[in-house]
Amino acid sequence: QVQLVESGGGLVQAGGSLRLSCAASGRTFNIYTMGWFRQAPGKGRVFVSTINWSGRSTDYTDSVKGRFTISRDNAKNTLYLQMNGLKPEDTAVYYCAAREHNALATRERDYKYWGRGTQVTVSS
Repeated sequence: QVQLVESGGGLVQAGGSLRLSCAASGRTFNIYTMGWFRQAPGKGRVFVSTINWSGRSTDYTDSVKGRFTISRDNAKNTLYLQMNGLKPEDTAVYYCAAREHNALATRERDYKYWGRGTQVTVSS
């Protein structure tokens, strides 16, 4: 099994920055593509960003392009999400996810492993 633990969330003012981390443990050799999803209050969980094993391929939802950057350090088994220019509409619980295939993926059902999430709150 694979365990994913997110950290780095918190309360920030609009325009501020946060960096989320996701530490993977367990059978990490099964992990290839990883991703970030988020769930705003009263809404479903939606795709934010994804990155393949090498880090050379990434994808973002349109609303975060130019503001968020996904990266990973495979030596540390850690995934990151640098979030700049935060807006109140970015407020959500952010989830880390991992899959056992190397293709980028934007759908929840494509991911096998999930963290428990970290809260990000952006005040106006």
